Amino acid sequence: MKEMTLRSEAFNDHTIIPSEYSHDSGDVSPPLEWSDAPEEVVELALACEDPDAPTGTFAHWLVAGIDPVTTGLDPGEVPTGAALGRNDFGAEGYGGPKPPVGDDPHRYFFRLYGLSEPSGLGTGFTAEDLRNAMQDKIVATGTLVGTFAR
Repeated sequence: MKEMTLRSEAFNDHTIIPSEYSHDSGDVSPPLEWSDAPEEVVELALACEDPDAPTGTFAHWLVAGIDPVTTGLDPGEVPTGAALGRNDFGAEGYGGPKPPVGDDPHRYFFRLYGLSEPSGLGTGFTAEDLRNAMQDKIVATGTLVGTFAR
């Protein structure tokens, strides 16, 4: 498996996600940049999940069908032609961090996947749908971890 670079100008790996990208501040997705997608990648997919949620891993953002020539997203941007999944708040698109008040900081794993075949997913898919669609198709990944507490 090849490694892609995933970063944000808003926060560094394992540092605090600015509150402007939180659920309480309007659910604007943070800017992301990536590089090093191998030539065999035909589709990129993106997920942001919180494994520290009280009810288990919580999906905050699911995007499939990203054109592999794309190298990043501006704040709040939805990639042209991409399919937005349903986050665990029940909405399509990005749902920012909203850990319980008083919890230790939660970790938010932004993961970029390079797929060797199209996922075939349409708007409204779930995290489980994404995992199933990517099975045996992932040829590269990149991870960026942000933290957040309230």
